[in-house]
Amino acid sequence: MSCLLQLENICKSYPGVHALKSINLSVERGEIHALLGENGAGKSTLMKILAGVEHQDQGSIRIDGAEQHFATYNEAIAAGIGIVFQEFSLIPYLNAVENIFLGHELVNGFGLLRKHDMREKAIGLFDRLGVKINLDCSVEHLSVAEQQFVEIAKALALEARLLILDEPTATLTPSEAELLFGIMRELKSQGVAVIFISHHLEEIFQVCDRISVLRDGANVGALTVADSDIDTLVEMMVGRRLEASFPPKPTQARGEVVLQVRDIQLTRNGPHNSFNLHKGEILGFAGLVGSGRTELALGVIGALPVVSKDVLLRGQSVNLSDPAHALANGIGLLPESRKSEGLIVDFSIRENISLNNLGKYEGAAHLLDRHKEDTTTAALMKQLSIKAPTCESRVLNLSGGNQQKVVIARWINHHCDILIFDEPTRGIDVGAKAEIYNLMRKLTEQGFAIIMISSELPEIIGMCDRVAVFNKGAIVNVLQASDINPQEVMRHATGSLNSEHLH
Repeated sequence: MSCLLQLENICKSYPGVHALKSINLSVERGEIHALLGENGAGKSTLMKILAGVEHQDQGSIRIDGAEQHFATYNEAIAAGIGIVFQEFSLIPYLNAVENIFLGHELVNGFGLLRKHDMREKAIGLFDRLGVKINLDCSVEHLSVAEQQFVEIAKALALEARLLILDEPTATLTPSEAELLFGIMRELKSQGVAVIFISHHLEEIFQVCDRISVLRDGANVGALTVADSDIDTLVEMMVGRRLEASFPPKPTQARGEVVLQVRDIQLTRNGPHNSFNLHKGEILGFAGLVGSGRTELALGVIGALPVVSKDVLLRGQSVNLSDPAHALANGIGLLPESRKSEGLIVDFSIRENISLNNLGKYEGAAHLLDRHKEDTTTAALMKQLSIKAPTCESRVLNLSGGNQQKVVIARWINHHCDILIFDEPTRGIDVGAKAEIYNLMRKLTEQGFAIIMISSELPEIIGMCDRVAVFNKGAIVNVLQASDINPQEVMRHATGSLNSEHLH
C-alpha cells in the first residue's frame, strides 16, 4: 500500500476553543482507518476540514503527495474525497438515481437528461457495492441501510478515492451493519481508502486495519488493530480503563419490591414470563438481539398489546393499559431511539422536560408560569449535569449523553420512580457513557428502581445488580450478583459460551 492522504500539523481554533492541536494523520490507499475519540475530541472538525467545509488555521493536506487547499466542499470532491455524514444529505422525494447524479446530471448535446445512461451507471455502482436497491421509488421509502448505500454510491459516482463514514452503523441493525462492513471490505479491495468513525469499539476489530485516536483536540496515538484491544482504546480515548467507567455496586440489601409482574404473555402460544423489580436496584434485561427484551418491557407498560397480564405496583394490583397510565403510576421509559421517540429535538431543553407535565406550571388565569418552569428546569439541569448554554438551547444541538439526560430529567420532573432504560448508551461516546452510568447509580441510591435493557455485555456485567436473561422471548434465568459474568449470561442466552453472538 502507498500513502493516499497525509494531514500534517493541522490546527484549528474558534473563539475561546483550541479545537485541533497539530494533528497528524496518514491513510494508505486501500486501507480502512478508524478515527476514534469522545464527542468534542475533534473528529468532526478534522473531517470537515478534510472535506472543505471548514478551513484549518495552519497545517497541510496532501493527496498522493501533492498539497491541497480546499476552499469548498466541491473542491474536496474533485480531489476524490467523499463523505457520508451521520445526517444524510439525500432529497427524500427523489429516487436513488436522481439523488446520485444531483448537481452533475448526464446530459446530451441538447442539454436533455440521459436518463437511461444514469440508470445504467447507478445499477453498475450498486453492483459494485453488491446491493440491490429499488431505483424507482423515492428514497424516503427506502430503509435507513438502503439510504446509507445510496449515499455511498453517490460518493463513488464522483470517483471518490477516500470515503469518510461518520457513525454509519448508528441506526443500522446488526445484519445491516454486517452488509455495510462487506461493502467496506469490497471497496478496500478496489483500492478505495475508508476513514471509519464509530462509537462501537467492537466494530473496529471487525473491519479496520489501523486506528488513530484523538483526545481534547490532540493526537493520542496511532496503532494497528492487531496491536490493540478495547481496554487500550478506551484508556487512550478517556484516560482511564474500561472497568473504571462503572461505579461500584451497592453492598446493602435490596429494598422492597416496587414492581411485581406475576405473569405476562405477549402472544398466543407465546411464553409466560414473570419478574420482580426492587427499590434501589438495576435489573438488567440481557439476551441476543431479537430475544424479546424490549417487547416484554413495552408489554408491561401497555405500549404493546398482550394476551394476559397480572401486575402489582407497590403491592397493589394495577392495569397498565397504556403508557400514559404507566406514566401516571410513576413508570417512565427512555426509548432506544431517543431522537425519534424520546425527544422533540427541535424543542428546547425546557420544553422537552416540561412536555408531559405542563399542569405543574399552571399559574394565574390558567396561564403557564414561566418563572416556575425556568426555575425547575435550571435545577434539573444542575442536578443531572446537563451541559448546555441555557435551558432554551435546542435539544438537537446537544450531545447524545446530554440528550439522554434531558429524557431522564423529564421523568424525574414527572415524579417517576421506576425507569426503563432501553439501550441507554447507544450512540454515546465512552466518556459520556461513564456519566450516564454514574447518574443511573445515583438514582438508585435515591430510591429509584431501574430496568436496563442492553445489548452490550460489558454494560450488563458492570452495571446490573441482577440480570434477567432472555432466550426466544422467555426469561430463562435471573442471575444474582455473584453469578453475573459473561459466561453465565451467554450460557443462558445462547446455550453456548460463544460471546460473539451478543452484540
